[in-house]
Amino acid sequence: MYAEVAVAVSIRQTFTYRVPGGISRLALPGCRVAVPLGKQMAVGFIVALQDSAPPEIQESDIKDVAELIDDEPVVSPEMLELTRWMSDYYYASWGECLKAALPAGAADANETLISVTDLGSAALAHPDEVKLTNSKNRVLQAISRSGATDLAQIEQSLSRLKPATVAALVRDLEKSGFVQVIRRAGESRLVPRLQKAVRLSDAWRMRPDWATDRRPDGDGAEHEKESHPRSRITDSSGRTDHAFSEPRKRVIEELLSGEESIGFTDLLERADVSASVIATLEKRGIVEVFAREVRRDPLAHIPETPAQAVHLNDEQQIAVDQIAADIQGHTYSTFLIHGVTGSGKTEIYVRAMHQALEHGRTALMLVPEISLTPVLSRRLRAQFGEQLALFHSSLSDGERRDEWRRIRDGDARVVIGTRSAVFAPLNNIGVIVVDEEHDSSYKQEETPRYSGRDTAIVRAARSGAVCILGSATPSIESYYNAHSGKYKYIRLNSRFGGRSLATVETIDMREVFKRHGRQQTFSEELRTAIESTFSRGEQMMILLNRRGFSSFLLCRSCGLSIHCVNCDVTLTYHKYNASLQCHYCNYIARPPEACPACGGQYIHYVGEGTEQLEERLREMYPLMRIARLDRDVARRRGGYEHVLMEFEAGGIDLLVGTQMISKGHDFPNVTLVGVISVDIGLSLPDFRSAERTFQLLTQVAGRAGRGDRPGRVIIQTYHPEHYALLAAKGQDYEQFYKREIEFRRTMHYPPFAALINVGVHDKDRQRAADTAGEIARNLRETARASSARVLGPAPAPLARLKGEYRFQVLIKAGSRTHAREALDHAMERAESSGRNLRSILVEVDPLSLM
Repeated sequence: MYAEVAVAVSIRQTFTYRVPGGISRLALPGCRVAVPLGKQMAVGFIVALQDSAPPEIQESDIKDVAELIDDEPVVSPEMLELTRWMSDYYYASWGECLKAALPAGAADANETLISVTDLGSAALAHPDEVKLTNSKNRVLQAISRSGATDLAQIEQSLSRLKPATVAALVRDLEKSGFVQVIRRAGESRLVPRLQKAVRLSDAWRMRPDWATDRRPDGDGAEHEKESHPRSRITDSSGRTDHAFSEPRKRVIEELLSGEESIGFTDLLERADVSASVIATLEKRGIVEVFAREVRRDPLAHIPETPAQAVHLNDEQQIAVDQIAADIQGHTYSTFLIHGVTGSGKTEIYVRAMHQALEHGRTALMLVPEISLTPVLSRRLRAQFGEQLALFHSSLSDGERRDEWRRIRDGDARVVIGTRSAVFAPLNNIGVIVVDEEHDSSYKQEETPRYSGRDTAIVRAARSGAVCILGSATPSIESYYNAHSGKYKYIRLNSRFGGRSLATVETIDMREVFKRHGRQQTFSEELRTAIESTFSRGEQMMILLNRRGFSSFLLCRSCGLSIHCVNCDVTLTYHKYNASLQCHYCNYIARPPEACPACGGQYIHYVGEGTEQLEERLREMYPLMRIARLDRDVARRRGGYEHVLMEFEAGGIDLLVGTQMISKGHDFPNVTLVGVISVDIGLSLPDFRSAERTFQLLTQVAGRAGRGDRPGRVIIQTYHPEHYALLAAKGQDYEQFYKREIEFRRTMHYPPFAALINVGVHDKDRQRAADTAGEIARNLRETARASSARVLGPAPAPLARLKGEYRFQVLIKAGSRTHAREALDHAMERAESSGRNLRSILVEVDPLSLM
């Protein structure tokens, strides 16, 4: 038997391997295998099986599968087909698409699992008896908490220790016998996390001398007559040990406390005994030591609250009825729900998911940002209870794997998550919701460069499910598809409860500059609004879509700005850790005391980010409770959740943040939203810059006035006459669309053209330019025979990133077929001429040309 295997490497082909007879019965499509690839071992996925080898391959060239990792498929036939479509559409390796569809690490070539031994458990239970350094004790505790885990996970949980230090401590603990390190080819991370546990043996529980008798007391109530193991202990052979030691009695008392089993380490601590005591009891047949599954529940901290009854308005009811009809009929359709901010789209999503469950199907909801999941998780937990699973990148590896298994096994029938949740292993899916469908976060920037939204639509179509796209500011393409009949269109014109949209004012900062003679962060209007909002006990949000403290450092003597050593961008100053950081490659440097070029002492910190804005507001309003929400806060585990929950509870008066604060939040007490500046977004050399600016402003304006009190939005800008700002001021999507769609039609941009961006990156600038030039020439050879146009090669706007020079060639075509024909021809020619294909990155349907 021969297996066609997709390996998670950048090569766009599958490989044929011989399946040894010993595993041929268990090898099925969807199983992972360890295979030799070149001089290394790799993990791949069986995508097909054949009785004979392909005729174009010599039998002597075919290698054997080294190991079958799974005894049952981890990828369903549906997911194999979906990832195959992704591979073809997004011009990506099938193996990389399959890797993206599974929890992190599931396709890694090698694994090293570290677990605590009995000796290590005893050391944790009795730290006074086993003298370990504080660092070793911390590492041992981290491993014990995680169960069998890898070094990266331990390093992540001990972020204050250097990775090299953690690795050295693990080696020392292994030499001393406190931990066990297992190294093997292949990846077993999709199996449950097991914990060593102890329980009373069945024979012991059945002994009559431990039976209790029940008899009524004086008022007729039953009570239980206690048995005391201190009086007499009998082992499984019937021998009575009148001198049974106190430590053994304490173990049995703990096991009789009502729990079916107790973790080995926990039992040592609770009974205050050594591991040898349990070993003796196990030898006598009184207890059993076994491995039990431990589930890591990311929703454990969310209390189950009763769902609140919501009465739909007429617009919502019409939408629910239309969607329910297609769910009941198992009819694929895509709905675009275009509803103003606060119109009650989420309630429509919930009703649609209930419809799917009532008809024996499952439901999936995608959100663009992890910052949206805490509030939505609480709401959906109230609706769906234990049937809800959470899936996003902020979960630990263990939590993601446990949730993945619950979904696959059918224990969770409703999933909420970010982009990668589109691959959740739900069976018989009935509805997929893509909330804030316009958001660029749905497009993955790394290979495979897929769109979560578009992949959701394809998955729904292949499953006979309903896909719901929701937004107050739909993408131009989605709105065009709805009005051309490709999608079903539902319009929600009014806010839920009859509330009015917030009033929007624009402040011309050119006039503010004239009045003051210098640049101002806050106009008089915004300062006055902040003060009056605070005096009324209401909350507010201030948006500045730039994180950090200062945008860059400038020498006033020679004009030098401090750049990243790897990228053609300036470094951003972060005051919280006194560092200069690159937001593209994560390079970090210390701010210089003098100019590195001229030695000048006049270093000026230019521009401001959310960190500086927060500090200035605290100085201006010392009595105000102020917090910040941006990537720096969200990076800390639970950081974004803590801020949002405190803001929701009224513990924060003013929330400063980047675009993270604009996305779908519902805080009824927010009555003021201030926008410091949006002009940088408008000036970007990208055809979507106006669309993104309009969406950002309209979305953040929608956070104000969602309760009983009216909302107010103040936008500061140097370009108040721009059509995106004029439309955002009136929160008028149709006004913006009419202007933008004409620009797209004239310039031949989506939805009137298919775009493919071919990027070339190389440490050698000339080699990158030559490769890009060759690709452009080859593209034009094929493009002449079709409607395709080829632009470039040209240096990318960000011409150097992560130490590599970047050039790009853009394909514009009236049909995607013509674009692909040109691309296939160019890539074949590049390969035949010896170009390094790994330096060529193809992005289909790019959202940005930066």
